[in-house]
Amino acid sequence: MNFNQLISAIETTHHSMQGQAAQSVNTALTLRNWLIGYYIVEFEQKGQDRAIYGKQLLKLLADKLQAKKIKGISQTNLILYRQFYVVYPQIYQTVSNKLSGTKSLSTIPKNQVQIYQTVSDKLSIVPNLLLKRLTFSHFVELVKVEYPLKRTFYESQCIKSNWSVRELKRQIGSLLFERTGKSKNKKSFLKKLQKLPLSPEEIIKNPYVFEFLNLEEKSEYTESLLETELVDHLQKFLLELGRGFCFEARQKRITVNNQHYYIDLVFYHRILKCHVLIDLKVREFAHTDAGQMNFYLNYMNENEMEKNDNPPVGIILCTHDNKAEVKYATAGINNRLFVSRYMLQLPTENELKAFLQKDIQVLNEENTGK
Repeated sequence: MNFNQLISAIETTHHSMQGQAAQSVNTALTLRNWLIGYYIVEFEQKGQDRAIYGKQLLKLLADKLQAKKIKGISQTNLILYRQFYVVYPQIYQTVSNKLSGTKSLSTIPKNQVQIYQTVSDKLSIVPNLLLKRLTFSHFVELVKVEYPLKRTFYESQCIKSNWSVRELKRQIGSLLFERTGKSKNKKSFLKKLQKLPLSPEEIIKNPYVFEFLNLEEKSEYTESLLETELVDHLQKFLLELGRGFCFEARQKRITVNNQHYYIDLVFYHRILKCHVLIDLKVREFAHTDAGQMNFYLNYMNENEMEKNDNPPVGIILCTHDNKAEVKYATAGINNRLFVSRYMLQLPTENELKAFLQKDIQVLNEENTGK
C-alpha cells in the first residue's frame, strides 16, 4: 500500500461508516416514532383511565413529555406518530429483531405480532427495505396518501429513484401516479426520474433527527450571513431597551404537515404577558410577509399560549439597501385598550427603522472594506 492508497482507504472507510451511522440514526428515529404511535393507540383502546383524558389526551401527553425535556414531542407530532403507526403496522415484523428483549417491545402481545405479520404478507415492499431506504420525513409524506396501491407506487419510486423528501412531495403534487397510469410506455416514463442517493449530511440535517439526537439546530442552516449579523444585533438591541423583553428562542422551528418554518426571534414580554415574534426579511416588504406572520401568530396562539397569556404580537422588519420598512402584525387582538398598551411597550417604528438603517450601513461598509 502506498501513501495515496492509504488516503483512499481512509476516505472510503470514513464515507462508508458515516453513511451507515446516518442510516442507523434514521432507522432508530423511525422505530421510536412508530412505537410512540403504537402506545398511543393502545392506550386509546385499552387504557384503564382513557375516558378521563378524552380529546385532550395528546395535548396533555405532549405537555407532560415536554416537561421531561424530550424534544420533538409536540401535540402535532404525536398526532403524526399515531397516524404513522396506523398506516404502517407491518413495520413491527422487521424491526422486532432490533429491539428483541427490550422493554419497548415486551408490552406488545404475541397475538398483535401475528396481525402485523399478516398485514406485511399482503404488501409488495418489505418493511426492512422501506426502513433502510426512506427517512422518517419520507414516511410523513407517504401516510398522507390515502389509497394503499397509490402509496406503494410512491414507496417504490422513492426507493428506485432515490427521491429526496422535496422530490417526493413534488411528484405526489404533480399526480405522478395518475400520469403514469395514462402513459403508454410506463417504464420509459419513470426512468427519467432517477436521482442520486441521499448523502449522510442530508439525513443528519433533517430537523426530526436534530430533535431525536438532542442536537442544536444552528442558525447558519437557515440564514444568510447578512441575516445572521442583523438578527444578532437586533436581539441585543431589543434586550437593551429594557421594556420587559425576555429572550426565548432564535430560529424557532415550527412544523406543520412535515413542512418546517423558522421564526427569526421569539421573545416573551413580561409586561404584556404575550409572545413577541420578529421576522426579518433582507428585502422590501411584500404582501406575503403579512400572511406568513399571521400563520406564525395563529400557530403560536394555538400551540404555545398558556392560560393567562394574551395573544401573540408579530413584528415584520424588511430592509432593502438603506431603506427600512417596519410592519406590526396582530392576530385576534380586538381589545383596543390592549392594542394601545402594547404600542407603548414595544419599540416604535422610528426606533426600529433607525436601528435597521444604522446596522445595514455598518454591515455594508464592513463588507465593502470602507
